Amino acid sequence: MNDEEKDTRTPSHGGGDFRQRAVALRYNRDKEHAPRIVAKGSGQIAERIIEVARAHGITIYEDKDLIELLSKLELYEVIPPQLYQVIAEILAFVYRLNKKAFEV
Repeated sequence: MNDEEKDTRTPSHGGGDFRQRAVALRYNRDKEHAPRIVAKGSGQIAERIIEVARAHGITIYEDKDLIELLSKLELYEVIPPQLYQVIAEILAFVYRLNKKAFEV
């Protein structure tokens, strides 16, 4: 399962500079014990991550506080246990959205 996180107006290095940021997570519960970061970036890289997600029908979830935490993780790093609950809630939300989309 892929999920996309983004914040459209997050300050990057102060000075009133606002850039879009995105973090993409992958989670395959049959192969991995927790979701991991598979893409992250700001500015044009974030825009490309979001563009690819939309092109593949991946749900995009916005949360500026969560993007702040996830952005600190390294690429391919598994999310820490402290974030399990919030990520589980987001994944449950995404699963419900996907289920409703297929029922229509």
